[in-house]
Amino acid sequence: MAELNPALVPLSLYIHMPWCVRKCPYCDFNSHAVPDGKLSLDLEHEYLQALVADFKTQVDFAQGRQIHSVFIGGGTPSLISAKGYVWLFNQLKNMIAFENDCEITLEANPGTVEHDPFAGYLAAGINRLSIGVQSFNTEHLQKLGRIHSNQDAVSAIHLAREAGFKRINVDLMHGLPEQSEEQALYDLKMAVEHGATHVSWYQLTIEPNTVFFRTQPILPTDDVLEEIQIQGEAYLKAHGFVNYEVSAWRKEKPSVHNLNYWQFGDYLAIGAGAHGKVTQPDGVYRFQKTRLPKDYLAKVPAEHIQFKRIEADEMPFEFMMNALRLNQGVDAQLYAERTGLSLDRLDELLNSLRSRKLMVEDKARISCTEQGHVFLNSVLDHFL
Repeated sequence: MAELNPALVPLSLYIHMPWCVRKCPYCDFNSHAVPDGKLSLDLEHEYLQALVADFKTQVDFAQGRQIHSVFIGGGTPSLISAKGYVWLFNQLKNMIAFENDCEITLEANPGTVEHDPFAGYLAAGINRLSIGVQSFNTEHLQKLGRIHSNQDAVSAIHLAREAGFKRINVDLMHGLPEQSEEQALYDLKMAVEHGATHVSWYQLTIEPNTVFFRTQPILPTDDVLEEIQIQGEAYLKAHGFVNYEVSAWRKEKPSVHNLNYWQFGDYLAIGAGAHGKVTQPDGVYRFQKTRLPKDYLAKVPAEHIQFKRIEADEMPFEFMMNALRLNQGVDAQLYAERTGLSLDRLDELLNSLRSRKLMVEDKARISCTEQGHVFLNSVLDHFL
């Protein structure tokens, strides 16, 4: 593996807020119900201080770079007050500068009782919202364990727009328990008609260690799922949305933060259970943090982190797993720049996939064909 130049790799930051009002039955993320449904100011302050101490241990990973984008995920990050984010961003910027046009995304839930007014988050420096709607059908929301209603979801989008947010992603799931084609399409129509500029639209999957895994709800048949996909894609395209990644549709510019993931960029990570990736001259490393909030708060920052070097034989799959999610793929030169390996080593495999019409013929790009995206998991298996 050749020596790498971290300066060529954009650096983002992921911040994990691990608490929710209630744990949803389909959720396998690192999220935990907060006592009494409201985060106390004392716990908020303690956690924010822990985040700053955590970030301080990662300053050297920046290698002189500024923060390119920030994504605050969870859990429900909107349980943290806008005032808390003002303090947090000031502390972080004192250690590593943020780029002038840094995209800062906050995941928020539609429930009006669990967050400050959206204008407060905009004033704090957050310039993009990702609203976890999941469905505009109240019956489906109840089955998913969500605490908001259809009207709460509509109101959240309007309130965000009225507060001044120009970039609003709406998270939607399809293939919900007993969902029909008409109901799935209705969810998309509601998101588009009420002002979403970006839609993350993905099929519900039943994950281990969730309530749904143990209870196994009745899901739509494969024929219905296929028709939902066909009709949904046609609807979004007809309304000016571009499908630039497997489940991401945009009417404005792409998510800068997610693009950095998919282009194998770097990201620092702070918070309970957060995962990061950093490029150093001697290699590329992934790391993760202590998962449980109580343990994260109890440990000193140096004890939070577990490192793993991505070895040369793992690198092709690690890179392609991200890059091939993008409909247009990536510039071929990124492979050597971000892995330290020559793409020539993969010539035989790439040529084989091209001959089978699974990857595009253009050697200047690493990208699947339309057929390749249909069989993306099979394509990726070749890089293991």
